[in-house]
Amino acid sequence: AKLVEDSANVFDVKGVIGNGASYDTQMEAEADKTDLLIAVTNSDELNILCCLVGKKNGVKHTIARVRDPEYSKSVDFMHNELGLSMIVNPELEAAKEIFRMLSNPSSSKVDYFANDQAEIAEVKVMPKSLLAGKPLSQVRSQIDIRFLVSAVERKGKVHIPGGQFVLEAGDKIFLTSSPGELEKLFRKLGTYKHRSKHVMIIGGGKITYYVAEQLISAGISVKIIEIDPERCHDLAVLLPEATVINTDGSNQENLFEEGIKNMDAVVTLTGFDEENIVISLFAESIKVPKVITKINHYSYTSILESVGLDSMISPKENTAYQILRFVRSLTNTLSQVRTLYKFLNNQIEATEFYIPTNTSFTGIKLRDLPIKDNILISCIIRNDQVIIPSGEDSLEPLDSVVVVTTLPFLTDFKEILRRS
Repeated sequence: AKLVEDSANVFDVKGVIGNGASYDTQMEAEADKTDLLIAVTNSDELNILCCLVGKKNGVKHTIARVRDPEYSKSVDFMHNELGLSMIVNPELEAAKEIFRMLSNPSSSKVDYFANDQAEIAEVKVMPKSLLAGKPLSQVRSQIDIRFLVSAVERKGKVHIPGGQFVLEAGDKIFLTSSPGELEKLFRKLGTYKHRSKHVMIIGGGKITYYVAEQLISAGISVKIIEIDPERCHDLAVLLPEATVINTDGSNQENLFEEGIKNMDAVVTLTGFDEENIVISLFAESIKVPKVITKINHYSYTSILESVGLDSMISPKENTAYQILRFVRSLTNTLSQVRTLYKFLNNQIEATEFYIPTNTSFTGIKLRDLPIKDNILISCIIRNDQVIIPSGEDSLEPLDSVVVVTTLPFLTDFKEILRRS
């Protein structure tokens, strides 16, 4: 009851105390007038039942949190036969994000647009970097690689940079280009890291199972360190191609014995933030090329970044983000939005727009378009080609355009233009 009361006060929402799967409770909460029901209790079965009752009560869309790997095989059935709009598995989504990080070790995080033809990569500007100390327009002219700095975070403040913006060491930046061009850029900057071939995972929970499964499918060697002997046995049966070691992963001597210094990447996935952080700091101190840290308290992020841990995953935050993207997709059904990502604690949105044929702004050079402040057209995808635009480029019908902005909830490309 206190949790409901506190949430109602903090978020200015209506609170109802009761069983969410009960018809009477849902009617008290006015489910029949609701567009979306989200069930995220600790019970998969209760979440599914909440959604089924909600559908019968007239709820238009339902989202259930379902965590058991057994149910992952029934996602299509739950969509098609039970009518659930979305099934979200926090551990599986976290594992997918970790796999993306391991596939792109040169950056802290990567998101993709236009069927993976373009990407936005998060990196930190290093001391003496070729990117630092000069206006961005000068940097781009000196480096013969097609890329754009789409957003910058400096000392907690977010910037959408123009050509005269000067980067500094320590800036967190978001680079837009094609995957091939960004790899060239990282090599030029001396920050390129080879894809991981040998990965050590510390902790043996559900996320570990999902991550290891993806890594093994990609031909990557996986070693799992888990202190619970029963869980080790289960993982050894489920993942026969992984090496599963029953030992204490928080003990540095054990990690040395298991070859941590020979690993391309270490992922800390124990159930305790403090343990994950300490092990990650140790892995960083012995120069493991890629270290990924799971945290449950997202408030730790800025502290961890300040000590060099910049690849983090928060399952709760990631799940909330997946649900938010789905909710936005409902409002965008009739709009031009194809893909949406949020960065820097939701301060920045990167939105992929589809340009229809019946528009008045095609064929006009970008420098002549009345684009609002704090908006950047970071790339154009045309006929499967990624264009990093300058003011001389123009938009054409059927283009996909990635727009980076601090303005929230854009649903139409025309919204980035000033009204004449």
